[in-house]
Amino acid sequence: MIMIGHVPLTKEPHASLRGSTHKTATGLWVKSVRRYELQKHTLADIGPDQALIRTLFSGVSRGTERLVFNGQVPPSEFERMRSPLQQGDFPFPVLYGYACCGVVEQGPAPLLGQTVFCLHPHQDHFIAPVPMLAPVPSALPAKRATLAANMETALNALWDSGAGAGDRIVVIGGGLVGLLVCFLACRLPGTEVVLVDPLDRSAIARAFGARWMVPEQARELQGTADLVFHTSANPSGLALGLELAAVEAKVIEMSWYGQKSVSLVLGETFHARRLQLVSAQVGRIPASHAARWTYQRRMAKAIDLLDDARLDALITHDLAFADAPAHLPDLLTADAVIATVLTY
Repeated sequence: MIMIGHVPLTKEPHASLRGSTHKTATGLWVKSVRRYELQKHTLADIGPDQALIRTLFSGVSRGTERLVFNGQVPPSEFERMRSPLQQGDFPFPVLYGYACCGVVEQGPAPLLGQTVFCLHPHQDHFIAPVPMLAPVPSALPAKRATLAANMETALNALWDSGAGAGDRIVVIGGGLVGLLVCFLACRLPGTEVVLVDPLDRSAIARAFGARWMVPEQARELQGTADLVFHTSANPSGLALGLELAAVEAKVIEMSWYGQKSVSLVLGETFHARRLQLVSAQVGRIPASHAARWTYQRRMAKAIDLLDDARLDALITHDLAFADAPAHLPDLLTADAVIATVLTY
């Protein structure tokens, strides 16, 4: 679900910037089922195509990291689920995560002092290949930049859907990814967007230009949606999505269930309405864009799309990195949480 890096530089690093870092880094490891632990190790020497980053913030991808934390990654997905710079192997112990934002302390001269985003696990200092570093514009707050990987997922799902101007779009699931899909859908001209979630997401939905409904209310939209995105990770949400979809509409399934089986009724009017159930996953660029888009270009666009202060409302919880082992487990399951950012 996580991809290769971004923004390759062609300039050679200055010779004085190469060599041993002699730094000790601390990472947040999932040591066993539902147990985090901070673990130190000495960083390796920096190579000519690498950089040393001091982490400012890292974002918690709540749904995926909850599955990892609970040991629910299926053996068949052990390799596909690896984050690019993950240490350890599933199920445990693993150093996991993919939303770090920090400052380049050593590396190529053009990057020194630059704030960058990198698909790296939660760690206070780390070394990464230069092509994996995506520069963050100075006007974009570093904390908000931790949403880049999730924005990339939302953007990819819009491509998978073929969403267009004027569409009636329903987003089921008001977590971070669902809200980012809602945000992007509202930017399409003339769209009518409804966010469905049992929790009150009215203020955020309204700020984006959407309506908010609880699932019971949403049934009044039965058979009227041109497009449905399902992000709730609850099979009942997917069933509702099929119910709301209009004739020949698409239902974009963005939830990933790990080892959990999903029971779905595909009788009744599913075939009569010729519905399309489409899997969306950020690990590949959709065929409609693959000939023109690279992963670097997609990440750069995701960062560009974060240039909107309304998105700060999605970061509901800050947690000191040192306190993560004790308090992050509760934040992975608390209903009030949309996005948690670890502060270093």
